[in-house]
Amino acid sequence: MKDFISKLNKSFESRIRLGIMSLLIVHESIDFLTLKEMLDASDGNIASHVSALEKAGYLAIEKKFIGKKTNTAYTITDAGKTAFNEHLDALEKLLNR
Repeated sequence: MKDFISKLNKSFESRIRLGIMSLLIVHESIDFLTLKEMLDASDGNIASHVSALEKAGYLAIEKKFIGKKTNTAYTITDAGKTAFNEHLDALEKLLNR
């Protein structure tokens, strides 16, 4: 059991980070407002967790303008897909033990 637990990724322990990665694994791109609404989180919560995931190399941030308003969108990186799938595999093995 210790082996399965050691394979869990600390980056995904937070409900918000787990939610962000879950949404990104099934959507090509998600904007800030959608993340905020779907996860029922504050601007600050989303921003801090996105920043941590970006620093880990698990997601990429794209900022653009739509008219005069900025739009921030997020996509999962290949490293993020790999790390998240490994985390899910470890959870599944732990639960099926």
